[in-house]
Amino acid sequence: MGKVIEALSVHAVIEEQVLYPELRRQLPAAESDVLEALEEHHVVKWTLDALEDMDAQDERFEAKVTVLMESVRHHVKEEEKVMFPKVRKAFSSSELDDMGARLVAAKRTAPRRPHPRSPDTPPGNFVATAVTAPLDAAAKLNTAAARRVRDIVS
Repeated sequence: MGKVIEALSVHAVIEEQVLYPELRRQLPAAESDVLEALEEHHVVKWTLDALEDMDAQDERFEAKVTVLMESVRHHVKEEEKVMFPKVRKAFSSSELDDMGARLVAAKRTAPRRPHPRSPDTPPGNFVATAVTAPLDAAAKLNTAAARRVRDIVS
């Protein structure tokens, strides 16, 4: 579950930092699509946050994962069928290449955990990322070190 949490957390952050602000700037007609996508991200982040500390044997674990999968599938379908066609029409090839490069760059510094209380729009999301990403990295190192110690002691 850790890899799913990390991948979806990173995905949400990079779209919120790069894609959605660009859409709002260059394609005002997509504003309602962007706002819906931000709300979908919000729901996913809260679900990921709950799953992060939940044991797989918890009676609600499977139900939460099912709801998460349904939410993500819905979000992806809307992006592919509604949002991305608008993006391809509104942006030139070089603008899309630039946006792709910025998405890749944002991925390197994005938080690896969900932070549902953090802002999801600029400039607040940039400030939150600057704080949470290093803390996430430190927590991950701490968890790995604790696991190694347990393995040695056991």
